[in-house]
Amino acid sequence: MIYTVAHRVVPPVVRAIWRPTVIGLENIPPTGGVILASNHLSFADSVVIPCVVPRRVAFLAKSDYFTGTGIKGALTRGWFEALGMLPVDRDDHKAALASLDTALEVLGRGEAFGIYPEGTRSRDGRLYRGRTGVAHLALTAGVPVVPVGLVGTEKLQPVGSNRPRIVPVTVSFGEPIDFTGRYDGVPAGRARREATDEIMTAIQRLSGQSEAGVYNDRAPDL
Repeated sequence: MIYTVAHRVVPPVVRAIWRPTVIGLENIPPTGGVILASNHLSFADSVVIPCVVPRRVAFLAKSDYFTGTGIKGALTRGWFEALGMLPVDRDDHKAALASLDTALEVLGRGEAFGIYPEGTRSRDGRLYRGRTGVAHLALTAGVPVVPVGLVGTEKLQPVGSNRPRIVPVTVSFGEPIDFTGRYDGVPAGRARREATDEIMTAIQRLSGQSEAGVYNDRAPDL
């Protein structure tokens, strides 16, 4: 109920104020489970994507956002729930693994799930190597992956800034990547690695970022 009401109000307001350039929206299947795999430049990415996609997109967010107290805590919790965020405790290894099960449940219901294969946001603008969780989800759930390239969101709300700025932002959606049957008989580890690398290559083509060639270190937020 919260999501339904908020999604009728928040996205139109966000689009009217920031006027993001959106490319390839037709590449997102209107129904059925799908993974939106994006590069990650800013905390605001998880707001921008749900606001330009016509269907609900669930993202994981650190559990701290859902446990605050008082009026501020309630508003923060309501905001993240309204955007379709799902809490995860990144300091608990078992909980982090369970988050993959949560993602599979979302996909199993025929919904869209958003993920950042880099694991955390890039602080130098480069695109880091993708972690194989995205391929695990795609291969296990049997759903397509739509690569997403974000440009300019790191300027929307820079690290240390409490207020978003009005800057040009572009969101590009690539053609869905379907792995159905492509890795039958291939060892799971190899399949996940190759599929992840293909996804990251597609993201790079959309974002235009230079590739770091290494994994990114953990940052304070998802």
